Amino acid sequence: MLASCASDSSNDVGLPQQNSGVGGSLARFTIANNSLYIVGGEDLHLYDISNPSNPRKKTKQRLGFGIETVFPYNDALFVGSQNGMYIFDISDPTKLKQLAIYSHITSCDPVVVQGDRAFVTLRDGVDCRFGSNLLDVIDISDLSNPKLLKSYPMQNPHGLSIDGDDLFVCEGRFGMKQFDATNPDALTEKRLFEDFFGYDVITLGKNLIVIGKDGLYQYDYSDSDNVKFLSKIDVN
Repeated sequence: MLASCASDSSNDVGLPQQNSGVGGSLARFTIANNSLYIVGGEDLHLYDISNPSNPRKKTKQRLGFGIETVFPYNDALFVGSQNGMYIFDISDPTKLKQLAIYSHITSCDPVVVQGDRAFVTLRDGVDCRFGSNLLDVIDISDLSNPKLLKSYPMQNPHGLSIDGDDLFVCEGRFGMKQFDATNPDALTEKRLFEDFFGYDVITLGKNLIVIGKDGLYQYDYSDSDNVKFLSKIDVN
């Protein structure tokens, strides 16, 4: 997975707020408002990093089975698990306030957010053998009451990222799909990239960073109708 990195792009569509981390949808840690959030196993950990040379653990919250991913957006934190998506209010960085749980069938569960929509991939696999291969679009206009709007059948979806009208979803051994998300409740597929095993993807500026099974791929999507390959860093 890609680690988080600092960002000042508070106005970039699809990126978290200022002073937040920018990471992939499979990330297990992220930064928001001088706080570090780490997920693993059954727990969500919160650290105060306002003094980077002296990080302090603030709290640990037990969530339950299969906690996998974490994604910040504005004053909310979205935690993906094999049983559902947890939503927290993090407007007060000294504590966590759970707002809701969106439950689903046991599946691996990355999540990204833009505006009042959350996009969640569900898949089967070794650790998620009872799962379904779906892309869920969820209405989060009321964070305390998330509602499923539509499910799209997928092949084996992994990580995903959204920037404005462009949604990219990695499909494991099937590559990566690009969707037109102009209407997030009626996605249309634009392109299938088939030349790699896609794990996770980050939209950063107009650069697309894709983690494949054999390396890291970079694309230019400044023209979303003509995404161009830039480079690959091989990883054995």
